[in-house]
Amino acid sequence: MLNTEISEIIDNFELLGDWDQRYQYLVELGERLPAMAPEDKTDANRVIECMSLVHVCARPDPDPSRAGLVRYQGDCDTAIIKGVVALLVGLFSGKTSAEIADLDVDALFEGLHLQEHLSPNRHVGVYAIVDKMKRQATALEH
Repeated sequence: MLNTEISEIIDNFELLGDWDQRYQYLVELGERLPAMAPEDKTDANRVIECMSLVHVCARPDPDPSRAGLVRYQGDCDTAIIKGVVALLVGLFSGKTSAEIADLDVDALFEGLHLQEHLSPNRHVGVYAIVDKMKRQATALEH
């Protein structure tokens, strides 16, 4: 069973048709990603496995009415991967660490056909970003 948000993301991508349009959409998502605070661009927040320079940071939602929810920031020096980071930041933010752990990111990436259009190294890096984000959410609980 696909998460509703993941289904919506896949549906939106399917409306775009060919990979060139999807690629452009990912680049635009990356361009709209809010700037990451420079002090969060630390080695602890870096996704070492990526060929690109990628940082992701999880924090508890600052709104007391949203206690227990996680907020993410991210950045990348490569346009396409920054778009993937933006997609993941949007998908993961506003959820509990348990909800984040349960997200079927494999279904998302399969639905977007990313593995067909990213090099094997980039594919490994994208999964490393997901793993890092899930570990960060879990670490916030402890």
